[in-house]
Amino acid sequence: MTMAQPDVTVVIGAYEAMPYLTECLASVEAQTITPERVEVVAVDDGSTDGTGECLEEFAARAPMPVTVLRQENSGGPSGPRNVGLDKATGRYVFFLDADDRLGPEALARMVGMADRAGTDVVLGRIEGVNRGAPKSMWGRTLERTDVYSSNIKFTLSAQKLFRRSLLERHGMRFDESLFTGEDALFTMEAYLRADGVSVIADHTCYYLVGRDDGKHVTRSGGYTLRFDSARALMNLIAGLVPEGPRRDLLMVRPFTVTLLPQFGPRFLKDTDDVRRRKLELVRPLTDVHWTEGVARRLKVEERLRLHLVAGQRLELLTDVLRFVQEEKQPQALLERRGRRVYLAYPHFRDRAADIPDSVYLASPREARAVPGYRAGGADSLLRRTARTARRLLTPAAT
Repeated sequence: MTMAQPDVTVVIGAYEAMPYLTECLASVEAQTITPERVEVVAVDDGSTDGTGECLEEFAARAPMPVTVLRQENSGGPSGPRNVGLDKATGRYVFFLDADDRLGPEALARMVGMADRAGTDVVLGRIEGVNRGAPKSMWGRTLERTDVYSSNIKFTLSAQKLFRRSLLERHGMRFDESLFTGEDALFTMEAYLRADGVSVIADHTCYYLVGRDDGKHVTRSGGYTLRFDSARALMNLIAGLVPEGPRRDLLMVRPFTVTLLPQFGPRFLKDTDDVRRRKLELVRPLTDVHWTEGVARRLKVEERLRLHLVAGQRLELLTDVLRFVQEEKQPQALLERRGRRVYLAYPHFRDRAADIPDSVYLASPREARAVPGYRAGGADSLLRRTARTARRLLTPAAT
């Protein structure tokens, strides 16, 4: 007798996950999706704290089929996830970290959404427990969207529902050479290759749990790993998206989330050697991927820092960082009858610094917080130009 294909395979990669693993497994057991519709593949990545034994005890009592695989430690989350993915048979795959937990009804809701909308990736609302969680993409539930017309690019963790045929068709696996950001690479590729993405914003499907021992994987690793992660993600985007506004839009993510923190106030505490090394590592990335299209999508302070990083202007960068560290507020200068706002961070209109005014120009979104700002500068200019053209082209009355 052949068994029906499960709807979803839950892949759990676990390393030294006790005692968090017990709540993680309880959240799987409590799912409302019927047991025959789900399978669990759990990979113990060389744990010594009882994680493997806990998984085997769960397999013995769980109502759904559970496969437990035990291996020597691989050094990162990619290996266990790939092993689990290779064993998966479900129509969909969900990657569950062993120290996190599923929300009630999460699997049923995500599978239902994917089946109803015909989408290849489903994001369920994420909440943090003793840690932060992404927020900007949960404004409303979307049955079908994409990475260009929503904020999903700012949640690239692997805790999503993926249609397994998408992953198999493109041979997608986690990059085991990366020790941070491997999930961002995998998820961004899935977004770009997917036939639609769904967002469940009105129900918490996943809880990110902050460990008391501070051993969450995303907090580990030296600064050089961050540059490796940014390079891999930028290369992926550049390889799949032609030059232009869409590529620029996606490049905002690695520039602001991965690279910009390396050149924040902590940079002032770095040794001279580390500062020089960071500038060496970032240079090939900014030389290729830092464009005007990326720059104008950023806030002034972010744009200014990255402009100085791209120009390798260490002294000016440290001036700006001290200003930011001291929590000073830049003066706002309104020009063009209030339709243009400049935020006068250090070296604004300093001839010696020679930084273009455009670097300090606030976008309409940022400018709206400035009293006296009059929205619609560019649009108003276009309307005035159109009115002038019509007046010149309309014959004078006789």
